[in-house]
Amino acid sequence: MYAVSVAAAEAWRELLSHLARRARLPFQVIEFPAPAPIADLWAHPRKGAVFMCGLPFTRCEPSPYLLAAPVPSPAEFRGLPLYWSEFVVHADSPHRALSDTFGGRIAFTSTESQSGFAAPLRYLCKADGTRPLFREVIAPQVTPQGALAAVAEGRADVAAIDAYSLQLLRRYAPELVANSRVIARTEPRPMPLLVSSEPLESLSSAFLEAHEDPVLLPVMADLRLSRFVRPDPASYRQLETEFEEALAYWRTHELASMVHPEFRELTSQPSAE
Repeated sequence: MYAVSVAAAEAWRELLSHLARRARLPFQVIEFPAPAPIADLWAHPRKGAVFMCGLPFTRCEPSPYLLAAPVPSPAEFRGLPLYWSEFVVHADSPHRALSDTFGGRIAFTSTESQSGFAAPLRYLCKADGTRPLFREVIAPQVTPQGALAAVAEGRADVAAIDAYSLQLLRRYAPELVANSRVIARTEPRPMPLLVSSEPLESLSSAFLEAHEDPVLLPVMADLRLSRFVRPDPASYRQLETEFEEALAYWRTHELASMVHPEFRELTSQPSAE
């Protein structure tokens, strides 16, 4: 989820490999780049340490085991395991507020994403304006960098980006971020968490102690991390309710004149039999 570039992927590989050695676990760090369906990774029966959005975590059966949640280091995260969605437009766009983009095209990442779909969908329920809000919801962009590229290339007027991903992109792909500007953000919600298929307390402890390991301090700084904390599963339960409420709203209010089929299945009124 957060391998936003080749260099970022290498940093995550270094971090995960080091923590696996500390936990004395024979892990293999595998590659799972986009556009491989991330739902397939979440369904893998032998997960060792996999990032999972809070929304799919609440829906997963059987429920995976919690290892840790990251705490981003930039000051705006306030030392908490929280994040939000940033609505971004092109740096040269005349848009100064989210409402200025209404009537244009919006990019989401995927239907499984809390930050790239569920959170912005809920935020837009409260938007003032005529319906439909947008001319088009374009095809799923899969990753935050894909959504950002859609804005940079003019294929979308606005996109919803994971706030932590945006921090990583500022570090690892500044040329892409330079062509964008944030005009609105959603309310903070619990960070995506690292999960496993079975209890791995030694690995969980290694994550929780990572900020005390001098070997890891440079890579954690590169990944814009201050530490990992033990997540509270109860804090994620509201995400499912909020998502269902947003879907119910958009099934009776038109989000866009044209909606890509993958999003239309969720946001359109079901056809009468």
